[in-house]
Amino acid sequence: MLKQVSFALLKTQYKTTVSLRLCAMLLLFGATTFAQTKPEVLKDPKNGRVVFKGPVTFDDLQKEPSFDWLKSGADKYHPRHRKVNALKEHLAEYSIIIFMGTWCSDTHDMLPKFFKVLQETGYPMAQVTMYGVERNKETRSADVKQYNVTSIPTIVVLNKGGKEVGRITERVDRSVEGDLVRIIGR
Repeated sequence: MLKQVSFALLKTQYKTTVSLRLCAMLLLFGATTFAQTKPEVLKDPKNGRVVFKGPVTFDDLQKEPSFDWLKSGADKYHPRHRKVNALKEHLAEYSIIIFMGTWCSDTHDMLPKFFKVLQETGYPMAQVTMYGVERNKETRSADVKQYNVTSIPTIVVLNKGGKEVGRITERVDRSVEGDLVRIIGR
C-alpha cells in the first residue's frame, strides 16, 4: 500500500514538473516573440505612402501590400549563376546591415535584387540587420551615424569580428552579386 501511494505521489510530482516546464517554455517563447521589434509605420509627408522606420525584416516588407515592388523586382531579377555560386560558399561568413527607405526609388531598384541574391545563395536571413529610414535618414537607431550613412540604400558587409569589409551605396558598380563577390574577395 505504501509503495502504491509513493508511486502515485511520484507520478503526480513528475506531471507537475513537466507541466511547469512546459508553461515556462511557452512564456519564454511568447516573451521572445513579442519582444522582437517591429518597424514604426509612418506616412510619407510628400506622397502619403507607407514608410517603415526602425528595425525591419524582409518578412515585414513582404507583408505590407503597398510594397509589391519587393516581390516583383525579385521575380524579374536573374543574378549571374557563376557569381551566385562563388557567394554560396563564403557569404554566410559575413553579416550584413542594410539601411533602406521604403520611399526611395534606389531602394525599390536595388533591394529586390539583393533579396534575390541572398535567397539564391541560401544566406541565413537572421544575419541581416535592416533599418528603415525616413527621408532625412533618421531611424530609431544610432547605427546610421555609427556607419556614416549618407545615401540610401546602404548595404554594409561585416566580417566575423564586426569590422566593415565593404559596402554598396545607392547603386551597384557591376551587379549586386558582382559587387558582393568583390567585397568579400572571392
